[in-house]
Amino acid sequence: MRLLLLSNSTTEGYSYLEHALEYIKSFLKNNIKTVSFIPYAGVTISYDEYEKKVNKVFNEIGYQIISVHKGNPKEIISNSDAIAVGGGNTFQLLKSIYDYDLYDFIKMQVEKGKPYIGWSAGSNLACPTIRTTNDMPIVEPPTFKAFNFINYQINPHYLDAHPTGHHGETREQRILEFIELNPNIKVVGLREGSIILFENNQSSILGTKTARIFQKNCDIYELNPGEII
Repeated sequence: MRLLLLSNSTTEGYSYLEHALEYIKSFLKNNIKTVSFIPYAGVTISYDEYEKKVNKVFNEIGYQIISVHKGNPKEIISNSDAIAVGGGNTFQLLKSIYDYDLYDFIKMQVEKGKPYIGWSAGSNLACPTIRTTNDMPIVEPPTFKAFNFINYQINPHYLDAHPTGHHGETREQRILEFIELNPNIKVVGLREGSIILFENNQSSILGTKTARIFQKNCDIYELNPGEII
């Protein structure tokens, strides 16, 4: 399997997906022409608008985006060279994957080697479950079980800050709760602008920021760009 998992699509000082363009192009290489796009995480944006937005960026580096809402999703995915799964609401994304009977189909395609790019909710979908998303459960999928392409969880948009005047739990506290009740699963706090590359059966950090690693019975630690998870 080959996966490129982005924490986010928009980074301070960059236009949409601009911070990741060199990594996307390096990941897809020159033998990829068409990329099927899964827009289902979009809630306040129409699928047509979402496709147009993503296609504009991918066109700049030589790839064509075809959204699965434009026809038979399985045919579009099958005929594409790669898969991209956009961000938005993770619960809506996963529910739609099950509603359209795409879970086993996409899983099989990626496990056979079709490259997979996800950002935010799309990265959550590559994990064993979606239970480390930051999103509100605005809909109820039949299960929280995700694709399980990797054996750890991602928390996209990871924040260290505890804003002044905020008395709720920090992101760190929420993740510590997760590993307390799920002691066998590691969680990667992926800061904005950071990316995980999975290939040759190992995951490495890309970008300019460290990733924060949470694991039961271990001190929290940081991984530098280039290091293996």
